[in-house]
Amino acid sequence: MAASAGNLDPGRPDTPPRKGLGQRIWAHRIDYLFLVPGLIVFGAFILWPMIASQYFSLLDWSGFDANRVFVGLDNYRELLQDEFFIAAFWRSMLFTLATVPLQMVLSLVLAIILNNKLLKLSTLFRTMIFLPVVTPVAVIAIVMALMLSPFNGPINGLLLEGGLIPRAIDFLGSPQLVLWSLAAIFVWKWSGVTLIYWLAALQTVPDELYEAAKLDGVKGWQTTIFVILPIVAPFAVVIGLISAIAALNVFPLIQATTQGGPFFASEVMEVFIFRTAFAPSPGVFPRLGYASAAGVLFGLAIMVLTIFQILAVRHARRKDPSNV
Repeated sequence: MAASAGNLDPGRPDTPPRKGLGQRIWAHRIDYLFLVPGLIVFGAFILWPMIASQYFSLLDWSGFDANRVFVGLDNYRELLQDEFFIAAFWRSMLFTLATVPLQMVLSLVLAIILNNKLLKLSTLFRTMIFLPVVTPVAVIAIVMALMLSPFNGPINGLLLEGGLIPRAIDFLGSPQLVLWSLAAIFVWKWSGVTLIYWLAALQTVPDELYEAAKLDGVKGWQTTIFVILPIVAPFAVVIGLISAIAALNVFPLIQATTQGGPFFASEVMEVFIFRTAFAPSPGVFPRLGYASAAGVLFGLAIMVLTIFQILAVRHARRKDPSNV
């Protein structure tokens, strides 16, 4: 084929001129059109609330009238001296530290057991473990409130009949026990999701390694420690941080179960924000601006966790790209 007049190199094939950004968007206008509904939803329910909450955090505003007073960073200064905010923040951190390790270890043990090809009815067991995940939080809250009731709850009944406790325990009504009871419910409900993550990680262990381990005389728990754990360890960073972010979003469970009580003993950050903005104590006015400032600080804490997750994943990939 003869070279065109604009091609200075006769041996180089003709290349079409590069289109501008507008021309490329117009050429794929139908494809971009399908993105519009998703962008509208994202803008209305994620982007706009994020921007609005940062603006509201600079106001002294109840959220229910037009009296907005710009106060700058006063809401943030007040939050750092608010004992309820500080207690709720550390309660969220404590809840995360209590649930994530327990959830990860429990799910890993179950995943290793269910990944055994010799185990019969493994599909049935996986379904039973995953069943709480698809059960609505409101149903979980009602069922667990009945199960843990100190009056006629079956759990207290079993403990009393077994002679393990002298009298019934108010798991959800005791300020000392309520957070740990909610942590146990949270782990029970969401362990199925973590189990799926671990099962996916276990699929990366080659069968040849199991056979080689058998030839070397490695059996039982030694296979788990010396063969399985070194390979799935890089996944623990990702799974752990995903579980941590999920544990920080525990508002539906606590709101449906205890609403932060008794005596604020189970009030985590999300419940504090909701109570301050929409459901304060009788005689106290809502403070949407103050709650927005708390939400911004809480969002920054989650952002730090997310950045840590990205750095940890990059470090794991750099160390051994085949493992992640």
